[in-house]
Amino acid sequence: MSESIFSRPELIWFIIGLVLLLLELIMPGFVIFFFGVGAWITALLCLFTDPGINVQVIVFAVTSVIALLVFRKMIQNKFIYSKNDRSEAVEDEFTGKEAVSAGDFGADRRGKVEFKGTQWNAESESDIKAGQTVIIIEKENFKLIVEPKK
Repeated sequence: MSESIFSRPELIWFIIGLVLLLLELIMPGFVIFFFGVGAWITALLCLFTDPGINVQVIVFAVTSVIALLVFRKMIQNKFIYSKNDRSEAVEDEFTGKEAVSAGDFGADRRGKVEFKGTQWNAESESDIKAGQTVIIIEKENFKLIVEPKK
C-alpha cells in the first residue's frame, strides 16, 4: 500500500517552505523568506529523524526567527542599497515612480497612496491632497516616502 503525502512530514514542510518563498516574491518586506527557510530546515530534520509535531513546530519557529534576526539585515545590505550610498543604488520598482494619494495627509500625519493596485502607508513632508499624483522617493519596509509631483 502506498504512503499518502500526509504521512510524509518532510514533504509537507518542503511544500510549506516553497509556498512561503513564492509569497515573498509578491509581498514586500523580506520577512516571509526566512519562514520559508525555517520550513525547509524543518523538512530536513523530518527527512533524517522522526520528530513529533510539537518538535517540528518548535524547530520551525525557532529557526525562522533566528534566521530572520541574524540574516535579514545582512542580506538587505547586500542586495538593497543603503540610504547613505545612493550612487550605487540598485534601481527598485518604487523609487521615482508615480502613485496616487488615497486621502489627505502631510508632515503632521500619515496617509495612504495607491501604487500598482495596492494601497501603501505613506509619509510626506509636504501637504498631499486626496487624488493627487505623488512621486515615491523612498521605500521603508511597508511605508513609502513621497513628495508631490511637480
